[in-house]
Parts: sequence; structure tokens; C-alpha cells
Amino acid sequence: MALLTALIPVVSNADDSVIAKLFAQQNIEGTMVIESLKTGQTFVHNATRARQPFSPASTFKVMNTLIAVEDGVVQDEHTVFKWDGHHYSVARWNHDQTLDSAFKVSCVWCYQQIARAVGTEAYKRYLKQTDYGHLQNEFDVTTFWLDEGSLEISAFEQVDFLKKLVRRQLPFNDKAYDTLQKIMLVKKTPSYSLWAKTGWAARVHPNVGWYIGYVKTSQDTWLFALNMVLDNKAQLPLRQKLALEALKAKGIID
Repeated sequence: MALLTALIPVVSNADDSVIAKLFAQQNIEGTMVIESLKTGQTFVHNATRARQPFSPASTFKVMNTLIAVEDGVVQDEHTVFKWDGHHYSVARWNHDQTLDSAFKVSCVWCYQQIARAVGTEAYKRYLKQTDYGHLQNEFDVTTFWLDEGSLEISAFEQVDFLKKLVRRQLPFNDKAYDTLQKIMLVKKTPSYSLWAKTGWAARVHPNVGWYIGYVKTSQDTWLFALNMVLDNKAQLPLRQKLALEALKAKGIID
């Protein structure tokens, strides 16, 4: 019986007061889920919202990169996307990109090129195989991860996806995993490494901000997903700020 008890994930049903305080201090409505890959111990702020699906926005680039490499649409992080000269509102998009830079600056037009090459039927197949979110049967292949209602995923589901990603339990080859791991790395310190992706669902109302990823320490790997209501662009940095503060407050990073 003791062994069975040890195998049961430790999930707190109560709202995590430490994380809740961080959100309250910034007057932010949102949610955060943090889960240990090793033990299943989970910290949750606002479980009701954590179950609510939203557009993944640019956090879908995590899945999209895996699909792109698996299908041979891109070869590796050095694959080049040629800029067509159109001037976008985001200045960092207005030049040629590599897969690595496209991921880091959330270049929409680059991933729209990928989406056209992958096609609707392949997306339906991959998202069904991986149990990723909730995809409508009819959708625009170039915008479905940005549109309201076309594809939605909850914070809990993001963490489940990340868990399968880290364990390499998704239907992708090693090259796909390795390429994603290279471009998703945000920070490496002597005590931890952070892989993460931001998202901004600007086509939904109210806007939703995301920050998802995982942290590897010498003892464990921690998966996390944060989403929050965005009232204005000035709040965008709070996605990373709140997530990192929560990870620090729980003693996961220093």
C-alpha cells in the first residue's frame, strides 16, 4: 500500500497561495500550473481557469516545429525562410529568417509557410494522434492557431503535452525533438536550464497571454503553463515575469 501511495501524483486541490499572491500583486487574472515530471507533485493557481481552453497562439510553434521537421518541411534549425518584402508591424519579422530566429521572434509569416506545406489533413492527423487541444473540423490552415475557436487548449492540457514532449512519447523522430530542443532553449545556468515559448492570442477578446515550458534541474524536470488576461501590450512582459517568479517562489529555480 505504501508503494502504491508513493506512485500517486501529489496534486493540491487548493489554490496555491504563493502563486496567487504573485498574480494579485500585479492585479492579473490568470492561471498557472507547475508539475514535477519525477513525482507528479503539482502546484495550481486558479484551477477553474486552468481547465478552460484558449487559443494557443504562438505556443503552438512548439507542436508546429515538431510537425514541420517530421514532415520534412524544414530540415533543421538553420532552414531559411525568404522574406517577400512585405512590411509587417513587427520589425523583427522584416528580413530573412531561420527556423531558429523564426521561433524566437514568433514570426507568423514563417510558420504560415510551414502551415501551407503541412496542410489541413496532416494537422488533423497529428493533433488527433497527440491529443493536442481541441481542433475544429473546418479551419483556415494559415491562422487556426491564432483564431478564436479554431484550436484551443487549456493550461492543464499544455502541461500534459509538455510531459509527453520531454519524455519523447509523441509520434515524432529524434531529429524533430532535437531541433526543437535547440531552438526552444531560453536560458542555461549552472543550476537549471529553461525551455519555453510565449504566446499572445490577440484575435480573441479579451486577449490571452501564454508562457509555457519546462525547467530541468539536477534533481527533476518541472513542466509549467501560464495564461493570463492581457488588457494592453504593456502587460506582455508579465507572462515571463510571473512564471519565473512562481518558479522561484516554489524553490524550483534560483
